[in-house]
Amino acid sequence: MRIDLHTHSTVSDGTDAPGEVMARAAEAGLDVVALTDHDTTAGWAEASAAALEHGVVLVPGIEISCRAGGVSVHLLSYLHDPSDAALLAELDLTRESRLHRAHRMVELLAQDLPITWADVEAQTEPGTTVGRPHVADALVALGHVPDRSAAFDSLLATGSPYYVPHHAPDAVTAVRLVRAAGGVPVMAHPAASVRGAVVGEATIRRMADAGLAGLEVHHRDHTGSQTEHLLDLAHSLGLLVTGSSDYHGAGKPNLLGERTTAPEVLERIVDQGRWPVVGR
Repeated sequence: MRIDLHTHSTVSDGTDAPGEVMARAAEAGLDVVALTDHDTTAGWAEASAAALEHGVVLVPGIEISCRAGGVSVHLLSYLHDPSDAALLAELDLTRESRLHRAHRMVELLAQDLPITWADVEAQTEPGTTVGRPHVADALVALGHVPDRSAAFDSLLATGSPYYVPHHAPDAVTAVRLVRAAGGVPVMAHPAASVRGAVVGEATIRRMADAGLAGLEVHHRDHTGSQTEHLLDLAHSLGLLVTGSSDYHGAGKPNLLGERTTAPEVLERIVDQGRWPVVGR
């Protein structure tokens, strides 16, 4: 059984619609795939219908943007109740902050480069959670940078004069919110220092004490030594170990199924979650 528990669609910063992610997952030979768009469940319905059509099992999820001591942390939530009021309120606040942040970054960029908000909107679909990746795509379309990665490494990087922060819940608080909503929280790419600063073990231990279920150990942004260290840490804390592609379609080079999760780990996630998987 091939299981990929981290993908994105056009509902957030992927380039494939939710249904297309399911179709591509089937083409890639996956048996199970999680849709984990940033801070929203808006793609669940389309993905659910497509999963049934294409014969793959869907694990509904999200990826929550958090912070710990000023460092960005990404938390995957699987199988939570999408109507949970407390979690919804936090996600709404984050999405609204992302939108304001994107507007402000475009205003700053426009002081030096020809770019408008309409250019950013042209890179989104109706209902998309607009964020920095869409600003990056606009910069690519306008010819200011060669690709999304180059935009994040230069004009949109933390420390750039065009960078603007956005609201994000504390990572420990987010873990508790996910658990209260019946979800299963797994920390995404916890050692991905190629993306910037990462939190230390003390923060991960606090998250574990709050109810963290697992670590996304097998990820393309982890080196071999980082993977080994995370395996040891997960074992010492009694956490699940997952592996995922972090697929974004054409937005990133990540390929569906390039990292996978063991079936027994999926079973434990399903056992802990309140919401059902689709197509099982």
